[in-house]
Amino acid sequence: MELRTLRYFVAVAEECHFGRGAARLHMSQPPLSRAIKRLEADVGALLFVRSPSGVTLTPVGTVLLDEARALLAHADRVGVRVSAAAGVATLTVGILGDSTDPGVSRLAAAYRRTHPGIDIRIRATDLTDPTCGLRGGLVDVALTRAPFDETALTTRVLRTDPVGVVLRADDPLARRDSLRLAELNDRRWFQFPQDTDPLWQSYWNGGRPREGSVVRAVQECLQAVLWNGTVGLTPLGYDFPAELAVVPLVDMAPSRVVAVWKEGDTNPLIRSFVEIAMAAYRR
Repeated sequence: MELRTLRYFVAVAEECHFGRGAARLHMSQPPLSRAIKRLEADVGALLFVRSPSGVTLTPVGTVLLDEARALLAHADRVGVRVSAAAGVATLTVGILGDSTDPGVSRLAAAYRRTHPGIDIRIRATDLTDPTCGLRGGLVDVALTRAPFDETALTTRVLRTDPVGVVLRADDPLARRDSLRLAELNDRRWFQFPQDTDPLWQSYWNGGRPREGSVVRAVQECLQAVLWNGTVGLTPLGYDFPAELAVVPLVDMAPSRVVAVWKEGDTNPLIRSFVEIAMAAYRR
């Protein structure tokens, strides 16, 4: 069994779908399906029960999933130890906005346990660069939110969060249980600087041009709401001051928390970091 094929198998098993597994692996579905069929031939048993809606593991597949995860984790540890012996023992991680997300805390604890000899350097960035300096070579891997221009980058979705609008608590709309984007069309929204990634700007503008205060950081967004009555979007699940209210949006696509790194970067520290991140954010 090749490690690459085991990675294919784990991706399909965790996504419960060949199409989603292929998207996660950044490959087309036919070669993925062929690789899994060869793996089943090598094992001598079916690993998945196929259906139009996706796949489920067979008892044999369940056993192999546990073993494959253990083998891949061991292979990553080998790569990390070899890199450390060669002097490559530092990983620079970019984090967008603030780092209060509980997923970050779980990831940090898990990474310390499994990679105690690795020096993790954190670069916290504002909201104007969703890749956290990745394109400029300032970080090795970033924990951020999509969408943004993913050209020459590889991403893994760690979690999806529903989105709401943040308002002043005394705003008449703050008493609503939910809102639609069209109900905010006459409001001023906070904006990012002109050179900000267009996909990123469009998403946080609700898909259309807006006018309003230019902001760069989370605190600037909140102050724009408090002082100017500006509105803007935010992932749900965060605590805000009592002077602010967050109302869920029923017609806004969820915000995707992702890990992203440069396409083709084979640094084993990045691969192990991303695998641990996926487990930490699933909890």
